[in-house]
Amino acid sequence: MAENGEEKLLAVARHIAKTLGHNNNNMADDILQIFSNFDGRFSRENLSGKVPDSDPRACAVLDHSLKSLDRRISHYVSSDHPIWADSADSAAFLDAVDDLVAVVSEWSPLASDKSVGACLSRAEDMLQHAMFRLEDEFRSLMERGGESFDLTRPENESTRNNMPFDSEEEDDDAEEETRNGEEEEQIPVALPVTDYDIVIDALPSGTISDLHEIAKRMVAGGFGKECSHVYSSCRREFLEESFSRLGLQKLSTEEVHKMPWQELEDEIERWIKASNVALRILFPSERRLCDRVFFGFSSAADLSFMEVCRGSTIQLLNFADAVAIGSRSPERLFRILDVFETLRDLIPEFESLFSDHYSVLLRNEAITIWKRLGEAIRGIFMELENLIRRDPAKAAVPGGGLHPITRYVMNYLRAACRSRISLEQVFEEYPKLDDRVASTSSLSVQMDWIMELLESNLETKSKIYKNTALSYVFLMNNGRYIVQKAKDSELGALLGDDWIRKHTAKVIQYHVHYQRSSWNKVLGVLKLDSSNVSMGPNGEAKTMKEKIKLFNVQFDEICKVQCSWFVFDEQLREEIRSSLEKTLLPAYGSFIARYQSVPELDKYADKYIKYRMEDIETKLNDLFQGSSGSNGSRK
Repeated sequence: MAENGEEKLLAVARHIAKTLGHNNNNMADDILQIFSNFDGRFSRENLSGKVPDSDPRACAVLDHSLKSLDRRISHYVSSDHPIWADSADSAAFLDAVDDLVAVVSEWSPLASDKSVGACLSRAEDMLQHAMFRLEDEFRSLMERGGESFDLTRPENESTRNNMPFDSEEEDDDAEEETRNGEEEEQIPVALPVTDYDIVIDALPSGTISDLHEIAKRMVAGGFGKECSHVYSSCRREFLEESFSRLGLQKLSTEEVHKMPWQELEDEIERWIKASNVALRILFPSERRLCDRVFFGFSSAADLSFMEVCRGSTIQLLNFADAVAIGSRSPERLFRILDVFETLRDLIPEFESLFSDHYSVLLRNEAITIWKRLGEAIRGIFMELENLIRRDPAKAAVPGGGLHPITRYVMNYLRAACRSRISLEQVFEEYPKLDDRVASTSSLSVQMDWIMELLESNLETKSKIYKNTALSYVFLMNNGRYIVQKAKDSELGALLGDDWIRKHTAKVIQYHVHYQRSSWNKVLGVLKLDSSNVSMGPNGEAKTMKEKIKLFNVQFDEICKVQCSWFVFDEQLREEIRSSLEKTLLPAYGSFIARYQSVPELDKYADKYIKYRMEDIETKLNDLFQGSSGSNGSRK
């Protein structure tokens, strides 16, 4: 009995020395020296636990401790009821686990002794069983805690600001099923997100505290990874269900590439929504939960967070990657831009959430795919260039109107330039195509290059027209459209004022060429010179009679043909007519006045003078009306 009391006394002294000196080795040494001086039984050897290998007392003390711990722990390990159903049971079980971990830690330095080693083997086995039970209790708490929180209720404590999340479409489906009487078990449906400033507390605070206490023991017992795996398996299910509610499918790259474009557009919409909810609400909430459950164990928290979010993150990134490496058809630009901008805006969240060594690969993959989307956008512009180059110069556009390629390219570029900031970001690493000043952006160079290709293509198409004047009408129409579409949009800002002025001047030059090639002959007929007078009255009369007849024929022919030609822009049409009037009417007026001054001709004026001045104006006003149809569109 006395020996047992002595052992207890030594154990108390050993505990005091260990407790008071646990943060300072020097202090521990000082305490042990004081105890040793006070009583020989409190020698440094006895109090440090370093009992000689052959001392049977060591094994007796350890065996006694293990038997006591076995009785305390086995009661709970073998229990059929949840330990955490009773706070007193859970506290007692945790205390027993703490004591067992302390015993193993304290006696491990003596494991080389066969007797002590055998006892420690028993202790490790007890510890393993205790950890298995803790793992079961941990899982049970996770599952019960999740069930107690209904994310479909906006007043639920599970969200700050009372803002649950989910798909509007599924909400409609749920209502429809209810109306049809199908009220069987359904996936709960929450309200759509309108604010991303939300943190989801997916587990009650008390449950989180209990989980933390268990995690602390499992980490101390060397079962930190197992604890992380249990935690992550439970939370992964929550994320997967959340993604399902958001309408996001798990699609392979091949499935994405085979998907009809309209369906893919809808899927991109869902992806954008899910990505924002995931990176701004779900993942930060999971990070916060991990940090609370594994408080004080950053490595376990980081591992758990990575395992929870890895699958969902890869699902999001794989879809974005499939979009990036898919078709580069020009019409896909705008949806790919949406994916690019969404991922770009979420990169700060990736960098903040996935910064530890476990998840840094996910962050790097997000950045890589974002850059790959930029490459896809550049590839789409290259495909647009190829489309312009390949556009065949087959049949001429009736009446010299707008060519479909002009309308398509200009409206395309205008729409693209609404995302100017994103496109400039995409093209900032793209090599300059010329030696302009350093302030010229790569995007402006790209736009200028596309415009050059378009103009070159239109020049080629203009040569299809056998009538030279009509080819210039075609170039006027398309040139004017190009300038107008550029002028009142972000595209014009990119191309610059000099570009606008230069191409406005080009349209004017086309107008001059048209007038020369079409009306110079007519104006030449009306020209009067001194040779007509020198012929004498009879000679002059004959010449002017021939001239007026020739004018009538040529004027009729031009007007008949050019009435079917088309100028889409009303202002341009008026400019052409006004220019013709200013040129033709004075020449015609002078000619008629001269004609009527010749006595031999005046008496035949009604016979040869077919048009009065107002008749000429009326005929000119009928020019360029074209036929009704697509040529009239200015969209």
